[in-house]
Amino acid sequence: MSLHTTAASLVTLASGEGGEHGGNHASLSPYVTGVGAFLALMLLLWITTRFNRDR
Repeated sequence: MSLHTTAASLVTLASGEGGEHGGNHASLSPYVTGVGAFLALMLLLWITTRFNRDR
């Protein structure tokens, strides 16, 4: 197997083509993911500010 053939197969594998699944998962909504990430970051920010009080 040459370097070109190996690179082409890796690109095809990474892009989601050639498999039995078409790429993105249908149940993963970008809005739910974004809101979940935002809430997780806000929780971490709140925890950090609780420990960082000047007493």
